[in-house]
Amino acid sequence: MATTRLRVTGGTARGLPLTEPRGVRLRPTSGLVREAIFNILGDRVDGAAVLDAFAGTGALGIEALSRGAARATFVEGDPACCQAILQSLARAGFAEQATVVRGRLPGALKGVAGPFDIVLLDPPYDSEVAEETLTGVAGLVASGGLVVYEHGSRYNPPERPAGLVLRDHRVYGDSAVTLYARQEGE
Repeated sequence: MATTRLRVTGGTARGLPLTEPRGVRLRPTSGLVREAIFNILGDRVDGAAVLDAFAGTGALGIEALSRGAARATFVEGDPACCQAILQSLARAGFAEQATVVRGRLPGALKGVAGPFDIVLLDPPYDSEVAEETLTGVAGLVASGGLVVYEHGSRYNPPERPAGLVLRDHRVYGDSAVTLYARQEGE
């Protein structure tokens, strides 16, 4: 069975409860940080193709769809989380605009077709595969696209992961958000 503490913070599905699978350890992006991310992204979300990697509950990708993204791909390794994402997408009316890929990152990126205007990357804060996944998504970012990388505030993210250039870094309590742009010419 699932619980529904998380809610969409803005857009057409604002207030919609999101399904959270029971028995799965997750650290969903807080409403405050989600709101901050989408304030930073602003109009870039309208009509965007979005990748939500380490999707968990799918909160970031569903938030993007609610705020006008054209399509979203969710990548998550846990089957209960994938089921929860599918339930939330159906409840929100976004199922036709979404694809859920079950697989562990970074390997699951091989089954993902880009390019994406926005990549939302929210790995477990102590994940050993976070930087490898960050490098892996660089090849999926559209020209002019952004990678939004959420991580612990004590972690120093790489300044120039392969194919990406650091554009912004902001701290929100224990969480931080680093934005990267695709390095042109790559």
